[in-house]
Amino acid sequence: MRVGITLDDQSGLQGMVSQHFGQCKFFFLADIEGGVPTNSRVVPNTAVHGGGGCVAVDELLKHDITHVIAGGMGMGAQQKFANAGVKVFGYSGLAKDALDDLLASKLGGLGSCKDHGSCH
Repeated sequence: MRVGITLDDQSGLQGMVSQHFGQCKFFFLADIEGGVPTNSRVVPNTAVHGGGGCVAVDELLKHDITHVIAGGMGMGAQQKFANAGVKVFGYSGLAKDALDDLLASKLGGLGSCKDHGSCH
């Protein structure tokens, strides 16, 4: 499993989950094997402000993720992830806590961002 978490800074697990998927500045990527993170890194979201969440989906999919955690995400981006077989989860708080809750099966789905509907 490879998890992508939205971040507004480069703090990794100590950073806050970005509340706006398409405009997050970074993604925290973590490989999970046997329920334990084995490899992680922070990568820039080069698609930020470059077409919204749907463009950011393509950017994150380049990293072969299987799960994504964000504070908010438009329905178009969520549908694009669903079509790629990526599970989407919502979280507000520290990335470390979000990852812990994902591994403990405590995370739920994600509603649409109030400002966004579908891809343009």
